[in-house]
Amino acid sequence: MCFHYALTKQKADIEIQLGANWDDEWVPVFHADGFTFLQMPVITQKKPKTIQLFNWGLIPHWVKNKPEADKLKMHTLNARSETVFEKPAFRSSIFSSRCLIMADGFFEWMDFQKKKYPYLIQLQQQQLFCFAGIYSSWVDKTTGELINSFAILTTEANPMMEKIHNLKKRMPVIIPPDLNKKWLAPDLTKAEIQSFFNPYHEDKMQNHTISKCISSRTENSNVPETLKPVAYPELQFLI
Repeated sequence: MCFHYALTKQKADIEIQLGANWDDEWVPVFHADGFTFLQMPVITQKKPKTIQLFNWGLIPHWVKNKPEADKLKMHTLNARSETVFEKPAFRSSIFSSRCLIMADGFFEWMDFQKKKYPYLIQLQQQQLFCFAGIYSSWVDKTTGELINSFAILTTEANPMMEKIHNLKKRMPVIIPPDLNKKWLAPDLTKAEIQSFFNPYHEDKMQNHTISKCISSRTENSNVPETLKPVAYPELQFLI
């Protein structure tokens, strides 16, 4: 699963690394919580040279009304890669509406002795990377508002993530940087798309525990301090 991630890089750095220009203003995000349904940057198949802000929580084009859309998006923050070609909410997007979702870290919780411990997972050297995503455009017929939205694809966990996300054992699909353009290429076959769904190699990743304040309902977790390492002695021999 992937319901929490970070994108702390500056606007210009993201443009340079991904070869795309921003369509919107941007302020770094230290903790994006999917259940707040915020807007986050994506690069779509339709506009591969433009970085746009889309709503997290995919709303398929066939949804009838706003209450239905609000109910459904609770369940479409992620899309399981194993079933993305069959699920009604996702199957119309996977062939022609894929996107890159940029990040430089994501968060998961380890369950240990009935307690939850938060981890920040990154690539080595805190590199910028992209999740594999799908997107959709939906029009609210009551207001005429166009809402663009996305979901993050997930896959089985690699050995490192199995230890961290040790109940569900899932992780987001991370696109190797040299394959970003291919993910957005038109006319990929089902087999070519599925070839992206392998777990990212743990040797290219790093992790550390962070403060449980990330789960606080009263404190603002969208701050740089959220990313700082916090040691838990009881976990020192587990990873």
